[in-house]
Parts: sequence; C-alpha cells; structure tokens
Amino acid sequence: MKKTTAILTEIVSDAFEQCGYDRTLGNVIVSDRIDLCQFQCNGAFAGAKLYRKAPIIIAKDVAAVLAENPIFSKVEAVNPAFINLTLTDEYLASICREIANDEFCGIPQVEKETTVVIDYGGPNVAKPLHIGHLRSAVIGEALKRLARSCGMKVIGDVHLGDWGMPMGLVIAELSERNPGWKCFTDEFDPAVDKVAALDVNELNEIYPYASKKSKEDESFKDKAHSITAQLQARKPGYYALWQEIIRASVEDLKKSYSKLSVDFDYWYGESDADDYIPRLLKVLDDKGLMYENDGAMIVDVAEETDKAPVPPVLIKKTDGSVLYDTTDLATIIQRQEDFKPDNIWYVVDKRQALHFEQCFRCARKASLVSDSTTLEHLGFGTMNGSDGKPYKTRDGGVMQLSMLLDTAYNAAYERINKDNFDSEKEISETAQKLAVASIKFGDLINHRSKDYVFDLDKFLSAEGKTGAYLLYMVTRICSVLRRLGIDDEGDIQLGEIYTDSERELMLAIALTGEAFGHAIAERAPNYICENAYALAVSFSKFYHENHILSEEDEQKKSAWINLCRLVKKMIIKHLDVLAIESVEKM
Repeated sequence: MKKTTAILTEIVSDAFEQCGYDRTLGNVIVSDRIDLCQFQCNGAFAGAKLYRKAPIIIAKDVAAVLAENPIFSKVEAVNPAFINLTLTDEYLASICREIANDEFCGIPQVEKETTVVIDYGGPNVAKPLHIGHLRSAVIGEALKRLARSCGMKVIGDVHLGDWGMPMGLVIAELSERNPGWKCFTDEFDPAVDKVAALDVNELNEIYPYASKKSKEDESFKDKAHSITAQLQARKPGYYALWQEIIRASVEDLKKSYSKLSVDFDYWYGESDADDYIPRLLKVLDDKGLMYENDGAMIVDVAEETDKAPVPPVLIKKTDGSVLYDTTDLATIIQRQEDFKPDNIWYVVDKRQALHFEQCFRCARKASLVSDSTTLEHLGFGTMNGSDGKPYKTRDGGVMQLSMLLDTAYNAAYERINKDNFDSEKEISETAQKLAVASIKFGDLINHRSKDYVFDLDKFLSAEGKTGAYLLYMVTRICSVLRRLGIDDEGDIQLGEIYTDSERELMLAIALTGEAFGHAIAERAPNYICENAYALAVSFSKFYHENHILSEEDEQKKSAWINLCRLVKKMIIKHLDVLAIESVEKM
C-alpha cells in the first residue's frame, strides 16, 4: 500500500502536467496547520522560476484542475502560492478501510528485495550487561523490526566481544586462582580432558578484578597479553576454557536480553571472524595496502579532503595479535559470504564514529564489499542522569542492567491498580511489561543520535509522551470492548465519519505510512514513537467527545466500535515494531 502523500503526489503531478507544467512540481506534504488543510503542495514556487510566472497564477491553474477531482472536499490556492488540499470524508474513510484490511497495516513495502545485516548489542562475554548496553539493544531491536515491517530481509547479529584482551585477562586470572587446572598445561588434550564448569557470577567478578590488576601489575598485564595471543593461535587448553566462558556468558546474556524482548538471529562473535583473517591479510597484501610500521601492520585510509586527521587502520600488533579493526574487517568478509547483504548497519555508540570511518574506508579500498553495498554506522548518544552526565549508580559506578530493570519494575508495580487483576502473577507480568515499555519508549522517543536524560518517574507517567500512556490507551480500548461484550476478532468494518474528532483520528491513521517512511529513511525509530503518540492523543479526544457506550444509534455505534478496534490494532503494531509488549489492564 502506498503512502497517502505518494498517492496524492501522483494526482497533483498529473494536474501540473495537465496545465502544461513540469509534473515534478507536484510533490505533496502533510500540512503543519491541520486546522487550515490536511495536505499541501508548494511546487508553484519553483514553477515560477521555471516558467517566469507569478507563483500564485500557477497555483490557481493547478487548483482549478484539482477542484474537479471528487476525492477533495476543498482545494485552495492561497497567497503567496500554496495549494491547500483537504480530502472528503468518504475518501479519507476509504484509505482507513484499506489500512484496516492491509496485512502490513498501511506500512509501505520496499520495491525491491533488500537484505540487511544489523550489528547491535555488542556485549563482551564474561561481563554482565550494564546500562551502556541498553541503547544498542533497544535501538537495534527497533530498527530490525522496523526494517522487517517495511518488507526487508533482516539478519540480526549480536557481535559478541569474545576474542580480545578481555579474554586474556579472564583466563590469566583463572590460571592464578586455579593453577592446578590441566587446561593451563601443555599436556591438555581436548579430546580427552575436560575443563571445569564456570559460574557466570564468578566470571562477572573476575573481569573487573583482572582489569584493575593489569593496571597495577605490569607482569600480570604481560601475561594476559601473551595468553590473548596464544588463545588466538588456538592453544588447546586456553581455547577449551574460552569455550566454557562463552557458554556460561551467552546463557546469561540470553536471559538478560529476553527481559527486554530483544533477540538475535545469530550469536556470532569476533572469534567467528578469525577464520577470515588470513583471507583479509592476503587481500590487503595483494592490493599493496598493508605495510609494516614499527613492527605492526597498518593500512593508510586518510584522504586529501579530510578536515581532521584519520589515523591508519592497525591490522596486526607487534606481538601478532589482532584488534577490533581486524575482526570488524574480517566480519565484513564473513557477512558478504554468508548473507550477501545490500546494507550492513552498525548500531554502536556515536563515539565510535572514527573507528567505523576507518574500517569502512579500508573495506572500500580493499573491495571487501561491492559498490552497491552500503555500510552505515547508526551512532547513538548517551543516556545521562539529571546532572547531564552518563547515568551512574549512587556511588558513581556503572549500573548493571539488571539493577536498572529491577528499579523500574518496583516503581511500575507501585503504580498498577491491583484491584484490576485476578492474581499476583498477572500483576507481576503487567508490572514487568510496564517497566520495560517505559524504559524503551523513554529512550526511543529521542532521535537515536541525541543524548537524553533518564527520568524514570517521567517515563512511568500515564500522561505525556510515554510508554505508560500508550499502554494506558490500549487498556482503555480493551475496557470499552469488554464492557460492550465485543469479540475483537474478524474483519474491521469501518463506517461513515460523524464527528470532527473521528476525522482527526482517521487522518492520523492514514498518515501511518508517512511516519514509517521517515523512520526507515533516517533509520530513526522516534518517528514511530511520535506517530503512536499522535494516534493515542487523537483517540483520547475522540473517546471523550463521543459516548460510545451509551450511543443509541446502532449504525453510529458500530462505526465507532470498529474505529476503536482499528486504533487498538494500529497502536499495538507500532508498539510491536518498538519491541514493546502491550497489556489489557493496568
């Protein structure tokens, strides 16, 4: 189904052409003054320069043709040259009927098959998720679902940090605490010998301890470096222990992500790209891009047009170990071979912009991807506290994600009307959904590139642009349908438009395609949030101005009930794209 503005643009473009003007002048946009008109075309301004005519004359010529079209209730040419358009109620209702019966809920589908690999999450193994991982998970999941809702084939990859120095630090500390383990000897045989089962809580304690230790103890740091290189060379004992670290960590990570309704198609890590590193090195060497510098191997990616220095890409360190640049480039080769994507999106903190610029330039120079494949760093800002600085615990530490979710759950639990539920289990499940909805919507309502202030009280408010407000509107519709004994199944049969508030609500529904179009073009889920909120506000006005439950005109009442059902369907669709679960009671 086409966007409403796209349909109108074709009609207005035909009118321009019929009047002897270039049809490209007929672009239609949504009016920012709904009280004056619903849509607008400003092409007459550009036409004035092309045809050396007063712009209002061109606008009047086109308006006269459009006035004959039965889909418009009003067409006006307004000084200095605006063409204002308002649809008839019949045509507006017909758009909403089409949306109601459209399997995609009016979301425009891509015209050609498109495959996207989206790299998001990016946690390190052997470490618990903390609030620094929240935005990548929340934004990445929304972008994955957004792209799928637009008809793209999307492959989500968590891209674990599992192959660098942190692994060396953990294994080094384990070796000092458990020197008798056979995996630390050269006699270890993976076909016969087993490693000890690891507890994730122990791992979560070991990494920060080992990291701090490496800053204070140079010999321990050297040991960790050596172990990292030997692990990457697949020394049997270290590799077997590493596999157990991965098992314990991923099992725990999956539980944490599940609480956020975040999932990945692949749980690949940097280690999975290791087999592709020799191929990467050969390509860089064959093309004469890689050279030695102080014992390290690097690739220059600076360009003459750079306004700031862009350092070389470090491919191999002096000890032979590889870095993020190397594994990210090797991962591009892997993804090209496995998925042949048209786009690769990296949902990573915007402070990593230089790293991705270096990698993308190197990938282009080495022809690791075709010219038609796009590589995009979809950077995001930081989640800050009330002081405007990155959010911390009260003692100044980095808050674990589980602690944040527990805090939100407890606050949500206190806000729920317990009398609406039949069991403690229902209350608990609703509190969990409300907590996650509040956190996610509070993040996603901001453009991903912007920093924002985390304010749990504000996010949990049932008023304003919040996830709680959207869930409340869904529960209000559910309540109406329950009280009327309506089974919310089967086709939605929309009727006529009887009131101004209905008209505004149907227009909000009809503009859904515009919101999704902007969101996918900018890779920005905040447009979905804004549109969901606009739907909820329009519904609230409609609900208060029309007494659905007591309406005696059965035809009108039926129309209103079906409109309620459509609004519920549309809001839930928006929430699903945002990876937010709806509730029926609060």
